[in-house]
Amino acid sequence: MDNNSATTAAAAGEIPVFDTIAAFREWRKEMTRQNKTVGFVPTMGALHEGHLGLVQTASEECDAVVVSIFVNPAQFAPHEDLDQYPRTFDTDYASLVASKACAAILLPKVSEMYPAGITLDRTKQRGTFVEVVGLSHQMEGIPRPHFFRGVATVVTKLFNIVQPDRAFFGQKDAQQCVVLRAMIRDLLLPIRMRAIATHREADGLALSSRNRYLTPEMRKIATLLYKAITAAKLSIVEQGTQDREEILKPAYAIIEQVKEEVKAQGLPFDVKLDYLSLVDVETLSELQTLGKDQAAILSGAVYVGTTRLIDNVLINTEEL
Repeated sequence: MDNNSATTAAAAGEIPVFDTIAAFREWRKEMTRQNKTVGFVPTMGALHEGHLGLVQTASEECDAVVVSIFVNPAQFAPHEDLDQYPRTFDTDYASLVASKACAAILLPKVSEMYPAGITLDRTKQRGTFVEVVGLSHQMEGIPRPHFFRGVATVVTKLFNIVQPDRAFFGQKDAQQCVVLRAMIRDLLLPIRMRAIATHREADGLALSSRNRYLTPEMRKIATLLYKAITAAKLSIVEQGTQDREEILKPAYAIIEQVKEEVKAQGLPFDVKLDYLSLVDVETLSELQTLGKDQAAILSGAVYVGTTRLIDNVLINTEEL
C-alpha cells in the first residue's frame, strides 16, 4: 500500500488519514481545544472483528477514537514474516468507516517512526529503544527475545504522537498487556490502559491477523490450543488442582492427540507445540504451585504448519 491509496481513501470516505506526524498533531490539538477525550487502538492493520471490537469499546468510553496502522519492523526478527505480514489498508479503512466508531487513522511512515533507521538485526540497530526489564524475557520472550523491546518502543512512540487518555489492547496478547501496563506505570504516562477480552470464532479460535495463513484443513484443527488451555483451566476450576504438572497434563495430552491425528491422516502439515505456560499475572514468574485465589495466566503457542498461534485464559481474574 502506498500513501496515495491512503489519501484517496480519505478523500472519498469519512475518516481522515494522517501519514505525517505533524499533520496528525494538528488534528490532536483540535481535540484538546474541543475538550474531547481521546481513545487509542494501536494495530498493525489486517483488521478483524477483534480489532473492531476494541474500537467499539473505545468509542463507548471516549469522545474520539484514533486507530494507528503500522507494521512495526522493530518487533520482527530477520527470520520472521515482516515482508509477508498482510497489508490491507483499503479493506481496513472500509471496516473502520462501517464501524462508525473511528475518528482518525494514523498511518505513519517507517522513516518518521525510526529517524535513525531500523534494521531487523538487533546487533546493528541504532537509536533509542524501550525495554521493560523483568517482564519481557519469559513466555513469548523465549522464542522471540527481540519482540517486547520492539513493542514497547513503538507503543511509546505512538503514545507520544497520539497523547491518548485511554489505550485499548486485546487480552489475546496477554504478556504484551502486562508489559505495557508496567511501562505506562514506570514511565509515568497519564494514560489509562484497558485490556479487552479476546474475540473468538464460534468454535473458540482466537481472532488473529495470522489466521488468514491457515488452509481449510489447518483451520479445522486450529482450535487445539484453546481446547488444551481450557481443559487445563477446568482442572483448576472443577477439581481445585494446584500442582503445575497436574494442571498442564490435560493440555499436553490434547495437543499430542491432535498432532498424532494429523500425522495419521497424512495431512500436508505438522503440529508442533512451542510452549505451555502458567505464570503469576503480575510478575509473569512460572508457577510450580497455584495459590488458592492466585491470579494467573495460562497460555501457550503452537505451530499449525508454519503458522504460529497463541492464546491464553485467565485464572482468578477478569482483566489484565
